[in-house]
Amino acid sequence: MLSGDGQQLHRLGIGKSLSDSLFVEGYLIAEDNDRHFSLEALELEVKWQLTEQGEYDADWGVLFELEHQQHDDTWGLSSGLLIEKEWGKWVGAANFIIEYEWGNEIKNELESSLALQARYRYSEKLEPAIEFYSNENGQAVGPVVMGDIRLAHAKKMHWEVGSIFGLGYKGPDSTLRVLIEYEY
Repeated sequence: MLSGDGQQLHRLGIGKSLSDSLFVEGYLIAEDNDRHFSLEALELEVKWQLTEQGEYDADWGVLFELEHQQHDDTWGLSSGLLIEKEWGKWVGAANFIIEYEWGNEIKNELESSLALQARYRYSEKLEPAIEFYSNENGQAVGPVVMGDIRLAHAKKMHWEVGSIFGLGYKGPDSTLRVLIEYEY
């Protein structure tokens, strides 16, 4: 991600599906501030799919995440509810997350966040969307486009590009979000 103030956030992740309903992923998170690139955090994430896709009116899952911030030895433990609903070619997603943060340099605190997405399945390679984010720092909203490119048997590349704008946000006024994911 590239924010309007020149800060860049990079996430490198690797994941593995442990079963049809359980997925584990690890991330290295780095920042680039004024040409100074450094590892900032380590993250371990577990997603558990509670319902089969299309089994009920909405698809349900839960997320568990453990994060360690390197620079100030801060820890964060999150859990959240993931919901996705389809209406023909439209898909709506909502993520409700609760995070507990603790460490020597911060006051222990409980935080919440909300992420919403509405996207239109124009084609497998192109899905326009709009995203909304809300947390203790404020709200942000913006357009996103995404898609999947099939490469070979059971292999694909998922891509996303979006421009997210802060609404009375303590953070940047705008953020360019780019994601490239290779699945094999």
